[in-house]
Amino acid sequence: MTGRQMSDLEIRRMTYSALYLAIAMILPFLTGQIPQIGAMLCPMHIPVLLCGFLCGPMHGMIVGFIAPILRSFLFGMPRLYPSAIGMAFELAAYGFFSGFLYRFFSGRKGGIYVTLILSMIIGRIVWGLARLVLAGIAKTEFTMSLFIAGAITTAIPGIILHIILIPVLVYVMEKAGLSLNGQKFR
Repeated sequence: MTGRQMSDLEIRRMTYSALYLAIAMILPFLTGQIPQIGAMLCPMHIPVLLCGFLCGPMHGMIVGFIAPILRSFLFGMPRLYPSAIGMAFELAAYGFFSGFLYRFFSGRKGGIYVTLILSMIIGRIVWGLARLVLAGIAKTEFTMSLFIAGAITTAIPGIILHIILIPVLVYVMEKAGLSLNGQKFR
């Protein structure tokens, strides 16, 4: 920040965002130990969604975009092209829209669920569009059946996990005073 000191709130948001990024690096190692469905749980999505919900749209978007690319460079998974690049746009959308929409739906009955489901739908559409563009660049095919398989069918365990886990975590973290999305520092 030029010409002024960074606020305590912004320092906390950056610190929490760094923590969510670190969790995005580590969590796939843990879920990878679950045979058959470990990768289908979409482990990097969890900290990105939490970052959006709790730190706001910009922090969620940045963490979402960086996480798959950084993990690709550090650990070789996901493969950079096209997987990590496609995921970067998907997770950026997850992070942004979970933070942005939650500012409107927070405090309303079912607001966490509405925000989560809309963010997941938008993120998967963004992933499909990114993969379509990447397929065009590589002169390969990306069909509707590939989109459905990648965005829905293979992700069903992750979708279920996110719908169960994310609202509980957001609720608990808000009750603990750990939400910084749209809040003023106390």
